Parts: sequence; C-alpha cells; structure tokens
Amino acid sequence: MANAYHIPVLLHESVEGMNIRPDSICVDVTFGGGGHSREILSRLGKDGHLYAFDQDKDAINNVRADERFTFVRGNFRYLKNFIRYYDVTEVDAILADLGVSSHHFDAEDRGFSFRFEDSDLDMRMNRQGGKTAAQILNTYTEEKLADIFYLYGELKQSRRIASAIVKTRKEKPYQKTSDLLTTLASFVGRGEKEKKILAQAFQALRIEVNEEMQTLKDMLEQALDILKTGGRISVITYHSLEDRIVKNFFKTGNFEGKVEKDFFGNFETPFKLINNKVITPSREEEECNPRSRSAKLRIAEKIE
Repeated sequence: MANAYHIPVLLHESVEGMNIRPDSICVDVTFGGGGHSREILSRLGKDGHLYAFDQDKDAINNVRADERFTFVRGNFRYLKNFIRYYDVTEVDAILADLGVSSHHFDAEDRGFSFRFEDSDLDMRMNRQGGKTAAQILNTYTEEKLADIFYLYGELKQSRRIASAIVKTRKEKPYQKTSDLLTTLASFVGRGEKEKKILAQAFQALRIEVNEEMQTLKDMLEQALDILKTGGRISVITYHSLEDRIVKNFFKTGNFEGKVEKDFFGNFETPFKLINNKVITPSREEEECNPRSRSAKLRIAEKIE
C-alpha cells in the first residue's frame, strides 16, 4: 500500500542529514506513505521515538504498529502544541517532505490533477474542513484570484485568467475539473507547454486551498522552538516559493532573508547550514521516480 501511495524522495540523503542516534526523539511532519518514517525507525533504538504527522485520513492506512512510533492525525502547523500534548518539550530531528503524495495526484475524487476531468474541484488535504478549490473559484474577487495565480502559480496571464473565471462563473458555477480546463483552454498552448501551464494553475489553487505557504512558515518557526541545540531539520521542497522560504529561514532565521548582525558585526542566525549547496535527486532517482525531478533538500542544525 505505502509504495503505491508515494515513493519517498531523497530518502537516504534527507534521513542521513537528520543525524539520528539510537535514542533520538524525531518528528516526520509529512508521514504520507510512511517511507521516510520507516527509514527513520530503522535508525532508532528501543529508547528512541518517532512522532509522525498527517492531516489526511487516508495516511492512517499506512501506519504500522511499533511502540517507538506515534501517529498524529493533524496539520503540522500545530506541531508545537501536538508535541507538548505528548509531554515532549524538545526533539532531536525533524523531517518535512513538502511534496504532494502520488496518492493525491492519482486519486480521481480529490481534484488535485487535471488528468481527471470529471472529478470535483476539491484539493483539500483535510476534507473535514476549509474551502474547496471550487468555492475559491466561485467566491474570490477577480483581484484576489489574479494574485493567487501570479504568486502561487507564477502565471504571466494571471489577470486575464482571473477575469475569464469571474465572467464564466456568472453563467455557471465551477464544480468539476472540466469546468476549469474549459476556461484555461484559451490560455495554454499544446504539448508540454499546455501541461506546464495547467500544472501551474492547479498548483496555485492547491496552495491557496491548503494555506500551504503560511502553514510552512508556522511549522518552521515552531520547529526552531522545539529543536534542541544541535538538533537537525531536513526539508524537501518542490517549487521556488517553498524553497525561498526555507532557504531564507535557514540562513537568517526570518522569511525575508534579512541578515541581522550583532554589536561586533557578526551574522546572527539560529542555524548552521549543513549543506551550503542544495541537494537534488540523482539522475537514477529521477528516472525511477519522475516526480522527484523538482525536489530540493536543505538541512540545517540549530546552534542557539
């Protein structure tokens, strides 16, 4: 089940970067198919423990019984509160694989992929709450829609797309993937260019639906709070927006990348970078798992 659900990306590199000891207390904030968690558990002894987060109820099917393992069904933006709930104040290592599981892209009823034209425009990781993609398309202002497609999808025609959506929804509200594809048809080319633009548009909606950018920022700030001095955080990103947030935070301790200096002119930062150069998948991994191609791994160690 887990292998079909999601193939773990940069598995060895990301877990190796966590610097796990047999007695480490670890957190996997993106459990998914459980691939990274299994690798982490393989490095823990009887006194170690792993807390794994996932807000999607489907991920529960991938949980295996292990007294060293605790599954937390929740959003990792509440990382600190959940860890404290389990009477843990500090952890040794944290891992985050920010990619959408293959399971989500391949599930026809979730609306994550433009391949399934008859699926509902949902895109929620947690289907128990929050706005769906259809609700966003049907209720957001033209200006707000344009901002989403520009900022999260990096689409140059964002304003024209937003205008077309507002005009179309007056005639018929958005419900199915096919409804959005019909609107986008006049803005895409053919072949690979078509796929790229559609992927960018669907990415933008998914990010807004799940509040991914703010959720990532919340998690990183809390990760800094609960990491022990000397503790490691290993993060895999898949697009430039995520990577910029992680890169800035690891380098400077803030999301703007603003460098602070002390009285003596020394850089003030809560982290030491373990890899100055971003780690990417090998050619062999990309061939085995094409969805790993855009992955970037950054690892940092807390120094204060």
